[in-house]
Amino acid sequence: MTCRRAAIPAVAGAVLITLLLWWAGASAHALQLQGATRALGIESVQELRRWLAPWAYDASVLTPAGDDTGVSGTPGYSDLRRTGMQIRFVALFVLYGAGALLLLRRMPPSHGRTPGTLLALWAWGPVAGTLAVAVSTPWLIASGGRGSYRFLPQLAAGIESSGPVAVLVALLTAGLTVLVGRAVAKDGETPPRTAVPARPARLAASLGTAVVAVSLLILSYDRVAARIHTAFSGSGRLSEPGDLLRQWLILGGWTGPSTTPSGDWLVYRLVDVLMLAVVWWALRLLPGLLTRVTFPAMAAGGVCATVLALLTGQVLRIPLDDTLGVWGPTHFLAALGAHVPAALTFGTLAGTTAYAALRLTGEHPTPAPQPVPTA
Repeated sequence: MTCRRAAIPAVAGAVLITLLLWWAGASAHALQLQGATRALGIESVQELRRWLAPWAYDASVLTPAGDDTGVSGTPGYSDLRRTGMQIRFVALFVLYGAGALLLLRRMPPSHGRTPGTLLALWAWGPVAGTLAVAVSTPWLIASGGRGSYRFLPQLAAGIESSGPVAVLVALLTAGLTVLVGRAVAKDGETPPRTAVPARPARLAASLGTAVVAVSLLILSYDRVAARIHTAFSGSGRLSEPGDLLRQWLILGGWTGPSTTPSGDWLVYRLVDVLMLAVVWWALRLLPGLLTRVTFPAMAAGGVCATVLALLTGQVLRIPLDDTLGVWGPTHFLAALGAHVPAALTFGTLAGTTAYAALRLTGEHPTPAPQPVPTA
């Protein structure tokens, strides 16, 4: 797909995800209605407040009546919050549009690529939301009047707050973006899928999966994670990077079987294995889905593959946790969208490793030339 044609669905998707998340944040006022707590339950209302907090302009509607909201209500601090939210939504529009443009240009929804394009665009939504939150969080920290206190832990907490709303909205956005992409795509301009040589493709997928496994199986072990979290000490505003490092380096968390029943422990470890299988499967298919294997496309594809594996693991853990009777129905989806920063870090490394392996083998697929129509 040409850049001009790919820009149409990319812009449409960027507009839609921005409007939907803005609407979700504006809908937080509904949680202040008198019957909201009785209808949904106190646990569900609190959980929904946490979901909508990153996308709401008005912070007062997210705080239960009677709570101390600090100094963020003064005009100067309110202006800082509005500025931060404006930056957040503009960054979301730009980041989602840029990623969707790259994915649609190299993986147009035609010639059997539509499911892969849909999944890639869905995975890119939480990534764009997380990056937009990361860019704008310093303004929101300053709007609370305590920007000089534990800045890095506050930054880590803000980045981690993107939440399930971005995942659910991204799924709707991906569907519409694919429909628009199919409408504007011309099959004559898009080369068909090419067969990927099995041996180099498997090698590239295996090396990329090994990179993700470093975070999921080694860095996520509780003792290693604790060492990362406490490795740095010092004084000053930037003296506590442990939360931030853990957020961008660790995809999960697990302990030895002595702390839980052996059967439950094995089931959770099986979920981790299935996550790595999803990464391997996605990286194995990725070169054949691309119209041209390039470094940016493989890096973005590696990120999408890792995020898809992460979402798969989070969905599979929903029935295992069995907390519906304790925390309410919204708690089922509370884990969606967690660990996306680490997926961005190791997904980029995995895609880069897979691309390097394909280049070194010299057997990466190239699309067949299209016949030139005669006049």
